[in-house]
Amino acid sequence: MKVRVKFEKYGAARFLGHLDTMRYFQKAVRRAKIPIAFSSGFRPHMIMSFAAPLGLGISSSGEYFDMELSGEMSSQDMVRRFNETMAEGFRVVSARRVPEGKKYNAMALTAAASYQVRFLEKDGPTAEDLAAFCAQPVILVEKKTKSGVKTVDIKPGIYELEAGQGEPLECSMLLAASSADHVGPKMVMEAFAAHLEREIPPHSYRIHKREVYARGGEGGASRFVPLEVAGGEIG
Repeated sequence: MKVRVKFEKYGAARFLGHLDTMRYFQKAVRRAKIPIAFSSGFRPHMIMSFAAPLGLGISSSGEYFDMELSGEMSSQDMVRRFNETMAEGFRVVSARRVPEGKKYNAMALTAAASYQVRFLEKDGPTAEDLAAFCAQPVILVEKKTKSGVKTVDIKPGIYELEAGQGEPLECSMLLAASSADHVGPKMVMEAFAAHLEREIPPHSYRIHKREVYARGGEGGASRFVPLEVAGGEIG
């Protein structure tokens, strides 16, 4: 049985890297006595895969990993067992059964992610600055690829970028997040700083990931659906 687990990462845990987060959940599975399946071979390992790495220093209310179970366990029991063993900074939100097959893996389905960026000082960028940034026909950045550093236009991967009301500036982003077409929030902030021709120090704002999405319908609000929706509760 394949299960998709949704969890939150906050507080000091946001400074834990991706590999350490993976190791943490491997230990959490053992402590919670979740009947996880293991691979065969000389060095068996837990069958577990994460949707996508979370940038260092970013908190999240929508992180996911998939795992194979070797036995039955209800969603409610799984969530309870996990949270009874979770350290401060982690909380499991749901555990849902999802279809088998590689094309249904969380990583393969990931198409977009939403973020909230909140500036900490009132003398930072304004909503007008953000509007001018978004109005550019292209947004060029230097992006590292397997073949080297390339100049790319990330505007097609910025699906939404809107400012909230009030000060300091707070904005929401919906960005491309597939492995082939990925635009990270820090990349957007670096491009924003370049547009303003001023430094925007990383400590001057906070980034929070709200959700990770798979492709849904053809357009409108249904074009992306949360990864959680692909599964069903286990009774």
